[in-house]
Amino acid sequence: MPPVYPRLLPNDENPLPEAEWWRKSDEGEVQFAYWVPNVSGGLVITTLPMQTEWDRDANVRYARVAERNGFAAALAQTRWFASYGADHQHEAFVISSQILAHTERLHLITAVHPGLWHPAVVAKMQASLDVVSEGRTAINVVSGWFKSEFTGYGEPWLEHDERYRRSEEFVRVVKGMWAEETFSFYGAFYTIDEAPLLPKPVHRIPVFQGGNSKAAREMAGRVSDVLFMNGNTNQGFRQIISDAREAARRAGRNPGELKFGANGFAIVRDTEEEAVETLREIIENADVEAVKGFGEATKAAGRSSKEGEGMWADSSFEDLVQYNDGFKTGLIGTPEQVADRIIELKDLGVDVVLCGFLHYDWELEEFGKRVIPLVREREAARRSKRKTFAVGG
Repeated sequence: MPPVYPRLLPNDENPLPEAEWWRKSDEGEVQFAYWVPNVSGGLVITTLPMQTEWDRDANVRYARVAERNGFAAALAQTRWFASYGADHQHEAFVISSQILAHTERLHLITAVHPGLWHPAVVAKMQASLDVVSEGRTAINVVSGWFKSEFTGYGEPWLEHDERYRRSEEFVRVVKGMWAEETFSFYGAFYTIDEAPLLPKPVHRIPVFQGGNSKAAREMAGRVSDVLFMNGNTNQGFRQIISDAREAARRAGRNPGELKFGANGFAIVRDTEEEAVETLREIIENADVEAVKGFGEATKAAGRSSKEGEGMWADSSFEDLVQYNDGFKTGLIGTPEQVADRIIELKDLGVDVVLCGFLHYDWELEEFGKRVIPLVREREAARRSKRKTFAVGG
């Protein structure tokens, strides 16, 4: 018999306020985030020289550039062992606290692995981070694909769907502790007995989760605020979004509470030919052994779902060179072409576009200056058109 869980508060009953960027998303603006390069090797598995650093000072510099140029948030990835060339890693909470201390508006999404972290401890850490940053945090719950990071630390490696069951309990615990005066929980993986948590977060902390599989979509529908999707085709995005919304309905939840994020590796150049040539160079200079090793690990994780439809299950070698399938999303071309593609993603149901770049030293700023304003212009034109139509009948 499955555990009986305490009721999660729906958004309209949660006394904590929404964050500003979340409110803008509710009002119809697609939001922009970027991957924090807090691991060595950049965002692509290539030997092509790149102007991207992973140290503290570089990441503070990138964050300041991002918040001046239209980015609402940044996602600090979690990595413990070397993979895809990332042999040095800054822990996500630590680098996030540093970035938050040196910025004013940017929100930080801290990634965390259930199984390596206890949810009550994470709830406390995240609440404290939210307080000291005056409400500028979110969290990304990563169920895990890299077996060695669990077994290497002496933790059991669970079967695919069990990892998502654990992640769901993890989310239920952190949300319960943030919302309730004291919280108790008796699940298959976690037990919490009348635990207090003070101070509470400043705002309602958005909970992101990753995953493409049926188990991930079901989990998102039941408990998460954002389902973060690897790069995909229109058809792929559409199916995941539809399935997750239906899962929310079956859970008795308002499907409108669930948002969607999409990963996209952006290559923006003056001409489409230049952008495509840069993509060709990245793939042509791929670190073949590292890509193959990454592919073996990720495809084993993706195909281990009952349906064989997890992340990376059908990724090609070229797709895996950007380790979250970011080329598939199609943010490659001129500023106008990329802005049009983002509006297309928005029409599919994507609320947050999470960007990676080859050269963070200048591409992060260029994207903010040349692409985000075009997206805002297109959104404004649509709103104006709708108002004109409404008035004119």
